[in-house]
Amino acid sequence: MKIPLSPLPLSVLLDKYGGALGGLLRRRVGPEVKGRYEHWDHLRHLTPPTGLKHEQWWLAIKLARSAAARDLPLLDREGRPFRVALTDSIASKLHTITKQAAGSIRGLDQQEDEHAKHRFLIRSQIEEAMTSSQLEGAGTTRAVAKDMLRSGRKPRDHGERMIYNNYLAMQELKRWRDQPLTPDAVFEIHRLITSDTLEDPSQAGRFRTAADNVVVEDETGRVLHLPPRAEELPQRLRALCDFANGVHDGEGFLHPVVRAIAIHFQIGYDHPFCDGNGRTARTLFYWSMLRSGYWLTEYLSVSSVFKNAKARYLRSYLQTETDESDMSYFVDHHLEVIVDAIDNLHGYLARKVEERGRAQALLKPSSKLGARLNHRQRELLIDAVRHPDKSYRIDRHMQVHGVTYQTARTDLGSLVELKLMRCQRIGRAFLYTPVPDLVQRLK
Repeated sequence: MKIPLSPLPLSVLLDKYGGALGGLLRRRVGPEVKGRYEHWDHLRHLTPPTGLKHEQWWLAIKLARSAAARDLPLLDREGRPFRVALTDSIASKLHTITKQAAGSIRGLDQQEDEHAKHRFLIRSQIEEAMTSSQLEGAGTTRAVAKDMLRSGRKPRDHGERMIYNNYLAMQELKRWRDQPLTPDAVFEIHRLITSDTLEDPSQAGRFRTAADNVVVEDETGRVLHLPPRAEELPQRLRALCDFANGVHDGEGFLHPVVRAIAIHFQIGYDHPFCDGNGRTARTLFYWSMLRSGYWLTEYLSVSSVFKNAKARYLRSYLQTETDESDMSYFVDHHLEVIVDAIDNLHGYLARKVEERGRAQALLKPSSKLGARLNHRQRELLIDAVRHPDKSYRIDRHMQVHGVTYQTARTDLGSLVELKLMRCQRIGRAFLYTPVPDLVQRLK
C-alpha cells in the first residue's frame, strides 16, 4: 500500500501565497474537482486552472473546504480534532441514503409475507458476517460459510469461527441498538466478535496495552498507522461513546449517517484492541445507523463493497491522516460504499422477483415441465422458489393437500428424481429441501 504524499499544511501555504489570497478567492474555486474530493497526492498530477500553480490551486481548494467544514469532538493522535467538510457531492449522497435507507425499498415491499423479509434479512447478515471477517483474513470459502450458518452447525476452524462470531454479533444488533453505547457495551461486542479466535484469549474484551505494541502494517511489514498511546484509550473510548450517544449535540446538528461513519473511522484509527478492531468498527457502524432509524441498513452488506475495493478502503484512512486529519476522505468513500450496497440490494431483489415470475411461467400446466407435474407438486415448487431455505415433510404435505401418505411420498420422491429437491433422513423422518439452483433447474 502506497502512503499518500502529504501536502504542505494550510498555515504554510498561507504564509507562502498570502499576497495572492485575494485573487485566489475571486476565482471561486470549490472544495472538489469535478465532483471528487481529491487528495493532494492525486491532484498534483492534474492540470490546474489557467494561471495557477498546483500549490496555489490546492490552497484555494483547502480554503473552500475550511469554509464548509466542522470540527468533530474526536481527536487524532496529536490531540487535534478531526474535521468533515459537507460538500455538494457528500450532501447529495447523504440525501440518497436518507431517502432510501429510512423508507421503503423497491422489491422488498413486493414480498407477500414477513417470512420472505426475514429470509432477506438472514441473507444480508450472512453476507456481512462473511465479508467482514474475510476483510481481516478469514479464509473460509463462501459456500462453506453459508452452509455452516444456514445449517446451524458449529464452526470447525479459525476462519469459520470468525464468521460465526460476526453473524452472532449482527443478530445481537436488535438488542444493542435500543441501548446507549458504553465502554462496557463495546467490550461485550468485542468479546463476542473475537471469542475463540485470538491466540491469547485474555485479549478479548480488553484494551491493548503498551506491551502489546499494536501497529497497523501492510503485507510487507511497513508501518502504515501508529495508533494513539495505550494509556489514552479509556478517555478516548469514553469520548467516542459520548459522541455516539449525541452528548455533544448542543454543538450543532450532525447528520446521523456521518456520525455512524465517524464512529467506524475512530475505532479503526484508535485501534483499542489487539485484534478485531475492523469487525468491531463495522458492527458499531451498523448499531449507529439502526439506532438512528435507518432500518434498511440491516439488509445491506457494506463489507461486501469494502472487500471488493480493499485498497480504496485503506487509502481513505491514510488520506485522512496525511491531510491534517480531514475525515472527509473516509466519509466520502464510505457514503459511496453505502450507496453501492443499496444498489446491490435493489439488483438482488429485482433478480429474485424476475426469477419467481419465470419459475411460475415454467410451472404452468401448459408448460413442458408443468405438464409432467400434478398441481400439488407445482404449488410446492412455486413455494420453494419463494422460500429457498424452507424444508418439506411428507406428513405436512399430506395435511395441506388432504392426500394419503403414499401419495404425498410419491409427490416428493418424484421431485427428488427430477433433481428439483433433496432428501435426507433425520431420525425417523424424511426432510425435503429445494436444490440451491432450483430456478436454473426449472429451465
